[in-house]
Amino acid sequence: MVTFCLLVFPLPYTVRKKIFRFLSESPIVAKVAYALKISFIFVGILFMDALQRMFKVTAEAELIKTGQGMQDVRTESSVAARKFYAQRNMYLTGFCLFLSLVLTRTFYIILDLIHTQEEYAKLKKATANSKNTAGLEDQSKQIQDLKRKLAESEARSRDFETLKKQAAQQATEYDRLATEFNKSNGLVSDKKAD
Repeated sequence: MVTFCLLVFPLPYTVRKKIFRFLSESPIVAKVAYALKISFIFVGILFMDALQRMFKVTAEAELIKTGQGMQDVRTESSVAARKFYAQRNMYLTGFCLFLSLVLTRTFYIILDLIHTQEEYAKLKKATANSKNTAGLEDQSKQIQDLKRKLAESEARSRDFETLKKQAAQQATEYDRLATEFNKSNGLVSDKKAD
């Protein structure tokens, strides 16, 4: 979380450029990143193990609830504790993997932003220095092309956000209609028992 905040913290362009250039070109940072990738592979294995363990403990808890297992307070508390530990481990490893993906993607997005800003500054400087109209037209086309690509990227991002909102709305509407259908047919679902 702290790393993510440091990545997106608003810094002056030159400071951000130096920091990200160091992070992307330093051999020491590359070795640390390689070690982190290996550790995230192990975290992925731990996530799979926690997921498998959670399913196993949940099935065991369901067996005890149906009455086929041993009925004892100590057994129930032991199963509840194992279920809690399995869920905790699954959530911890899952959030760790998700955060690693978010950090990696954020780092590369900001690095691309820095490279785009450098290209834009070069084109702007070349445009100011150049008196050749043919060169100006070519460079203005490149600038327009970059602006168009940026607009397309922003449009895709907005489309993705709209799609997520529509999916959430459809899910809530489906739940409402399913509940209404179940009430009209006399089917009542006990969410705790399900």
